[in-house]
Amino acid sequence: MSGKSVTFKKIGVIGGGRMGCGIANVFAVAGYDVFILDTSKARLAAADKYLKEIFARQIAKKRIKPADRTKAAKRIKSGTNIKQMKTCDLVIEAVTEDEKLKCNLFKRLCPHLKSSAIIASNTSSISITRLAAATDRPGKFIGMHFMNPAPVMKLVELIRGIATDEETYHAVWDLTLKIRKTPVMTEDFPAFIVNRILLPMVNEAIYTLYEGVGSVEAIDTAIKLGANHPLGPLELADYIGLDICLAIMNVLYEGLADNKYRPCPLLVKYVEAGWLGRKTKRGFYDYSSGKPVATR
Repeated sequence: MSGKSVTFKKIGVIGGGRMGCGIANVFAVAGYDVFILDTSKARLAAADKYLKEIFARQIAKKRIKPADRTKAAKRIKSGTNIKQMKTCDLVIEAVTEDEKLKCNLFKRLCPHLKSSAIIASNTSSISITRLAAATDRPGKFIGMHFMNPAPVMKLVELIRGIATDEETYHAVWDLTLKIRKTPVMTEDFPAFIVNRILLPMVNEAIYTLYEGVGSVEAIDTAIKLGANHPLGPLELADYIGLDICLAIMNVLYEGLADNKYRPCPLLVKYVEAGWLGRKTKRGFYDYSSGKPVATR
């Protein structure tokens, strides 16, 4: 079955953080109208500032032309009223990786959507089947996990819940191709494909630091040069956000009941201290001076 019978014109994005803004940019550049919903004018102002930074980087790297930016920026609107989602054909949730928060959001969202609207979650680890069950349309619910940063990374994991219907799946697959991304289908298991493989590696790097096998710089340099990775695992953890890393490891540990997914105690300590990486200017590196300095 093809998803060509489903037409997408307006895309709603819930959450004006870095992922939400990145997703909004991708759709606007591809020619879709976008509406960003967040909880306050202050958060929307921050989103607007970050969107300008994204567009500026795209122009500097010659990914788009100034005229493209002008057109794309005009396609993006924002607001704080959930009722403004009523004209969206697809709504993508990109809020904090907290299952209860997401489910409560979907319950508030559904009464304001048209019956044909599809809901997607950008969750990086949580069960799509459980999230879909919090809505009035499990058949029109799918996981659409963009990689960070969304404007640059080509992959989108598409996750089918047990109730996701064929039309929804094919429509979102076709849409992913239209926004010039590469879709990969994954089953609804904890953390899906990328994070199921990637986050245990990051967690093991943190254990390596915790046990004194190497310093922050030694571990990152070893993996960059020894495995040809563009970022070391501790640099990557800071970029993702240590709170997100911990949340994903907890989902893996609880969902698969295997000790190999136990979050490193050092990761837990950093999160408890509020040292979450780049977004708080301190994690495994200190970013307060502009140039990252290893903290251990």
